[in-house]
Amino acid sequence: MKQKLYSLLHSNLFSKFIYWLIIVNVLSIILESYADFKAVYGWYLHVFEIFSVVVFTVEYIVRLYTAPIEFSSFNKARSRWKFATSGYGIIDLIAILPFYLPFLFAVDLRILRVLRLIRLLRIFKLGRHSKALRSILEVLKETRSELSISFFVAFILLLLSSTLMYYIEHDVQPESFASIGHSFWWAIATLTTVGYGDVYPVTAAGKILGGITAIIGIGFLALPTGIISSAFIEKVKETKEKKSCTCPKCGFLINDEN
Repeated sequence: MKQKLYSLLHSNLFSKFIYWLIIVNVLSIILESYADFKAVYGWYLHVFEIFSVVVFTVEYIVRLYTAPIEFSSFNKARSRWKFATSGYGIIDLIAILPFYLPFLFAVDLRILRVLRLIRLLRIFKLGRHSKALRSILEVLKETRSELSISFFVAFILLLLSSTLMYYIEHDVQPESFASIGHSFWWAIATLTTVGYGDVYPVTAAGKILGGITAIIGIGFLALPTGIISSAFIEKVKETKEKKSCTCPKCGFLINDEN
């Protein structure tokens, strides 16, 4: 029975069902935010929410039950704990927890809104069923050291530019640049080249610093983008090479479709 349930969980049909159920869940959360739509179809949305929670709950329990097959190197208790504390296990739990918490604890409306918002995190369950998302996660994992260096350098640049701008503009604009922390918002908007325009320098030195920060930001933003895109291209090539090979006799390309 355990092996059959495990095979069912990893079947293509079940993966597609869960995939589309998550997509419709996200769509349901979006439609629920429209007061007119909720007033007419609120009951149907609630029924669909209950149905989804039941499906996700059963899926979580079955995955917990079949964990010893997936983590065969551990004993039953440890393998189930391994699944429960894994990334996907935590996401699966978060997907159903907001529905049950109001029944277990008394919560006010503010907390209830937060719990309902957490339902949107169900979209992360797609990582298990989407090859594209899995590939992206693998790329991010493989390039985490390079990305960490990039983000660290970005933080240094943000800190430096916000500190300099504070000392340049504070006397002229004490409200906009009240502290280095307030200047940090300007530095983020400028370094990312967003430029909201709510806070900006008015002195000549401040404008020069702002221009330099914006130019650095253009080049800096390309750095993590280049790292991720390069790693993603390599991942795609690696996947294609695994799926295909060349016949040693005739040189004909053999792949899964041939």
